[in-house]
Amino acid sequence: MPGLRYDVVEVKFKGGRKEYYRNVHQLDLTTGDYVVVEMQSGFHIGAVSLQGELVRLQVKKRAVKINDDTKVIHRIATPKDMERHEQAVLRDLPALYRSREISRELKLNMKLSDVEFQSDNTKATFYYSSEERVDFRELIKMLASEFKARIEMRQISLRQEAGRLGGIGSCGRELCCSTWLTDFKNIATSAARYQNLSLNPAKLSGQCGRLKCCLNYELDTYMDALRDIPTIEKPLETQKGRAYLQKTDIFRKLMWFGYGAESTWYPLPINRVLEIVELNKNGVIPESFDVLTPMGAKEPVTAAALNSDLQKLDAKYTARTSSNKKKKKKSRGPEGGSPRPASNGKI
Repeated sequence: MPGLRYDVVEVKFKGGRKEYYRNVHQLDLTTGDYVVVEMQSGFHIGAVSLQGELVRLQVKKRAVKINDDTKVIHRIATPKDMERHEQAVLRDLPALYRSREISRELKLNMKLSDVEFQSDNTKATFYYSSEERVDFRELIKMLASEFKARIEMRQISLRQEAGRLGGIGSCGRELCCSTWLTDFKNIATSAARYQNLSLNPAKLSGQCGRLKCCLNYELDTYMDALRDIPTIEKPLETQKGRAYLQKTDIFRKLMWFGYGAESTWYPLPINRVLEIVELNKNGVIPESFDVLTPMGAKEPVTAAALNSDLQKLDAKYTARTSSNKKKKKKSRGPEGGSPRPASNGKI
């Protein structure tokens, strides 16, 4: 029912900044509509980016307190409001260049990245980044007299600066931080190690100079796949030499090993790696990755096998002795007499 609709609306401003306002006048809004919203002093114009129950979820996620003090939406922007807003936007770029000149004259160690004039031209917000504390009291005085507006200096991080400036990433698409990403999470170099990425700062850093936010996108998937991958603390010992881990194919469950003097890598499944590691722990050095028995090792001789060999040997000599006796008996003639002389046909 329309009466039960959540009356808080998310409004987006320049640079991706989003704030929440109450729709107390029950205006019929559509995503993308420009609305005039209440500010601390005067009014500003932004675009409706989200409304309904989705806003309730965002408010709960970001722990935003909604009460009677929450600012409200006055009306849908009229053509006259939009004309004033466009005039205020046209002041942003010249003001940015002029403010940079003034900061250089004052020798302030800060980088001014963006300026946003309020739609009623009563306030100007200057966004800057700096690695140290900056005393910009004199700067504010000079900017206020230069632009005839109330000045607010807001320090932002390098990631927020890249989001406000925008650009194209190495993937060929517009930066995530300037399109949809609003919450910046901590990114460690371990995220690149878990994904077997080359630890090259030039490739891992974004336009902000920090590690790319997209390193966290697939990290959970890699962490789940790494649970089955064993940790190799030392090289594998084989008769050919020591084999060092060179690469791990996490999703195919293959580990590539190479000998120190060779450039060839050998892929081994995880179960084979675990077998070799267990053999090395027991002091056994296999012949190779394929043949796990040590070189020259023979199967142990049991007592039954030894007795069977002796029985075969006895049978062999017994058979030889009996054949020799038969030959001797045949050569002596019948009844053990001397052999009969050969007959020459004469009597």
